[in-house]
Amino acid sequence: MNGRRAVHERSGKVLAESLEMPRTMFGRGVGLMFRRSLEPGRGMWINPCSGIHMMFMNFPIDAVFLDSRERVKKVYRRLPAWYGVVWWEIGAHSVLELPASSTADIPLERGDQILIG
Repeated sequence: MNGRRAVHERSGKVLAESLEMPRTMFGRGVGLMFRRSLEPGRGMWINPCSGIHMMFMNFPIDAVFLDSRERVKKVYRRLPAWYGVVWWEIGAHSVLELPASSTADIPLERGDQILIG
């Protein structure tokens, strides 16, 4: 399913105009692997998820880990392809995977609300 957006509530800035949301464990595990790129304005919301890997990733991403109420727990900017693993982000319930630098102009802080809908 596509079409949901992610918006930083405090600034009103859009993180993604269209989110993919894998529904199966297999889909969540594969995520963005093997793709050539992720277009600006697009993203993937992996839910549930508290850790990610960058194996078989061909491009860098920004990763925004969220708690169960979609509040920011941690932001990883420009995770490089083949970077390795973010094993476990304590308190994270989901992650937004976005094109690299998508969060550069957005003042994301721990506890900020992300509106997904």
